[in-house]
Amino acid sequence: MPDTTPTGLTRLAFGGDYNPEQWPETVWHEDVRLMREAGVTMVSVGIFSWALLEPSPGEFDFGWLDRLLDLLHENGIRVGLGTPTVAPPAWFYREHPDALPVTADGTRYEFGSRGAICHSNTDYRSAAAAITTQLATRYGDHPALALWHVHNEYGVPVSACYCESCAAHFRRRLVATYGTVEQLNEAWGTAFWGQRYTDFAQINPPRVTPTAGNPTQALDYKRFTDATIRENFVRERDILHRLSPGVPVTTNFMTALSQCDSIDYWAWGREVDLVTNDHYLITDGRRTHVNLAMAADITRSVAGGAPWLLLEHSTSGVNWQPRNPAKAPGQMARNSLGHVARGSDGAMFFQWRQSRRGAEKFHSAMLPHGGTDTRVWREVVELGAAVDSLSAIRGTRTQADVAVLWDWQSWWAQNLQWRPSEDHDPRERADAFYEALYDRHLTVDFAHPEADLSAYPLVVVPALYLMTEAAGNNLREYVENGGTLVVSYFSGIVDEHDAVHEGPHPGALRDVLGLTVEEFSPLLKDERIRITGPDGSELSGDVWSEFVVPRGAETVWTYADGLAAGHPAITRHRLGEGSAWYVSTRLDVHGLDVLLGWAADDARIAPRADLPHDVEVVRRTGESGTFLFVINHSALDAKVPLEAHGTELLTGERAAGHLGVPAGAVRVVRLDG
Repeated sequence: MPDTTPTGLTRLAFGGDYNPEQWPETVWHEDVRLMREAGVTMVSVGIFSWALLEPSPGEFDFGWLDRLLDLLHENGIRVGLGTPTVAPPAWFYREHPDALPVTADGTRYEFGSRGAICHSNTDYRSAAAAITTQLATRYGDHPALALWHVHNEYGVPVSACYCESCAAHFRRRLVATYGTVEQLNEAWGTAFWGQRYTDFAQINPPRVTPTAGNPTQALDYKRFTDATIRENFVRERDILHRLSPGVPVTTNFMTALSQCDSIDYWAWGREVDLVTNDHYLITDGRRTHVNLAMAADITRSVAGGAPWLLLEHSTSGVNWQPRNPAKAPGQMARNSLGHVARGSDGAMFFQWRQSRRGAEKFHSAMLPHGGTDTRVWREVVELGAAVDSLSAIRGTRTQADVAVLWDWQSWWAQNLQWRPSEDHDPRERADAFYEALYDRHLTVDFAHPEADLSAYPLVVVPALYLMTEAAGNNLREYVENGGTLVVSYFSGIVDEHDAVHEGPHPGALRDVLGLTVEEFSPLLKDERIRITGPDGSELSGDVWSEFVVPRGAETVWTYADGLAAGHPAITRHRLGEGSAWYVSTRLDVHGLDVLLGWAADDARIAPRADLPHDVEVVRRTGESGTFLFVINHSALDAKVPLEAHGTELLTGERAAGHLGVPAGAVRVVRLDG
């Protein structure tokens, strides 16, 4: 069986995408010398090199790659070798123009970017398998090889194709899923609007229609698209396993909820040997370090809690946002070590040397246009030394306090057409609840709704519109056995076919919540409502309200105005040994903090008021010890209490009682014992 860590890598991974084909070979030796100066331990190579490796059909040129891998090996640098199947050559598209994807309105994309692939196309599949076989045969036992990196960022920028090849492939999947067209009609609700089918041959992808199409058809097409892309990964992975046994195979995910919404990472996490992730800050004025922590926690959760690897992030600014600010001094280290704190066994970047040409020439790199006499380079060298000093944490696991339930398929369903309010954004609710937990200094695991939740005293459901009966039963058992559950509005409404659960809302959750919802009452734009608590306190909500009827739940806060005035707004249901909270409006930051404070008390989670705001405290533990990461994102020096003595690994100083962390700095304490 393949290993789950990069082969031959005894330290944390530090390095980035290396694209030497953009430079004369005379530059390579300078690159390697500087990599050693920076403490680079691994680079990703060959991701976009198909056109160089196979310059014409069936004719291969591996000489340059031979020389490169040998040079890296001679200098002690491990290699994550890419299969370049994200960017087929121009000659391939010339011969197979139907491998270019088609949009829902019938437009076929052109060659000239990246990721323009119809994943159902048999010619693409054959060509991808052929180049992967060639690479695995030649380099499967190369002494520099640490990792196979298949494709690149599946689903970005194109996931779905609507061509005739995809239509035929979709029909085959539907036959395998439903068996008969009668069962498909039942699942899709085709009696509505006269959409009934009498033969699978009548079914097409959900292309452009005059008004809203069938939502279950659209949901199944998203599942089909994800599964089809995953089939191609598995095909390449299996070739690599066969020809390069023992070397782990991965592909770089993009789990940040804002960056890729077409991939079901719960399913993908089961297929890779090592979970890896790319993360780039969305600099829209929000607290970017919170989204970074969230992305890292999601990635670790997809990995089942095991160590994972940050395969790409940026040293400074990126190039693809409307405005691309540079990172502040020290921010690169905080970003990198924030991922490490939350489970990454290293910090890799895109890319090593900043490009002079092409679409990403203004994307920052480890070695910038300005060379070694730059702030970025000096910070890279400092970070390399810091990462090296943390080698003892390799293989340890991050410890979480609470769980947040998330399901990509529910997100897909929620975002289909014609929902009660376009202002309800499930990702926004996930972000908001996560930020509230972060500000209470609670480390979060994400979990699938049907996962075992028994290890968590508190489970939060920010937005799960689609929920199976099995998931509902799972949450009921969790609460009955002593867990504390918090559920936000418009959750548990439909089943896996986007059909409303039989009976009153909230369907799959009404038993555990001890209530029913007679009617949704979304609010108008900028409309706000007040809710009052048992002590006369007042909270504020917007976007949503509901007519809630308790069926065993107690009313804790009540609507003070709006159409639902006098009705319950927030309830608590004591069930078995636990309790389930429900909030039927969109609370603001203060309201979420109050709600989660009550729920944390139910869960017997002690408040952590002694920890400063925007000072992140995360723990990793394993056979090598317990490591406390403290990351100060604030502009003030901070002091954090320590429960035991220890050694601070970045400075070598002893720490006892309290740990001082300067503004903008990171400290990592290896606790004694």
